Amino acid sequence: MKTGRVLAPLLTVALALGIWEAMVDMWQVPAFVVPAPSAIWAALLGDLGSLLHSLWVTLRISVMAFALALASGVALAVLFSQNRTVEMALFPLAVILQVTPIIAIAPLIVIWTGIDNVNRALLLMAWIAAFFPILSNMTLGLRAADHGLLDLYRLYGASRFQVLTQVRMPSALPYLLSAMKISGGLALIGAVVAEFVAGSGASMGLAWRIMESGNRLQIAKMFAALLLLSALGIAIFFCLSTLEHLLLRRWHESRVTREE
Repeated sequence: MKTGRVLAPLLTVALALGIWEAMVDMWQVPAFVVPAPSAIWAALLGDLGSLLHSLWVTLRISVMAFALALASGVALAVLFSQNRTVEMALFPLAVILQVTPIIAIAPLIVIWTGIDNVNRALLLMAWIAAFFPILSNMTLGLRAADHGLLDLYRLYGASRFQVLTQVRMPSALPYLLSAMKISGGLALIGAVVAEFVAGSGASMGLAWRIMESGNRLQIAKMFAALLLLSALGIAIFFCLSTLEHLLLRRWHESRVTREE
């Protein structure tokens, strides 16, 4: 069964690539319109050094933004769970930050941070994209603690810190891990969109390589950069899914294996 779960998508991708290659060859599609997979692979190998450098730039911005979103989102959610007044005052601001399109405020952020600090602007925009799912899911998870267990802890005179660390935080962990899988991808998307909007070669990430290749009609190289972006997104999701499995597999209902 596990082998089938791995082979099925691989065979599907291989079949799709084969059909793609055959259709491009059969219809003689120009390379500047849709390149064949073989041409994309050749472009990837031919520009591997520059593309890997750009991959590292994008990965670094995404990871830093994700880490900042995780730290700030968890800290603010804990504060919300302990003080409803603070939540009522700040949560609407977080919602406004979430629903405001990054592409609309990106030029302002670039101006405020300065053209010489493009990476700082990219980091800020990627953080904005990744922050809200952590905050909202963590807040929900902290409130989803079993009320009977909360009453028991209060009955025995537990402190607020003990209730938080021993009841609320374990209850919120599945919610947090689920949010992390969403925010990991959003951090990458935010970094890419921000670099498109910034439109500066000061940050040589994969988005810049895509724009550069498109302007030069190097479509195969553009597809190669897109391939690396997709692979990076898949890797981020896989790592966070693995972390979720490792942390929940022994106790949470969503991961415990049961005999049929």
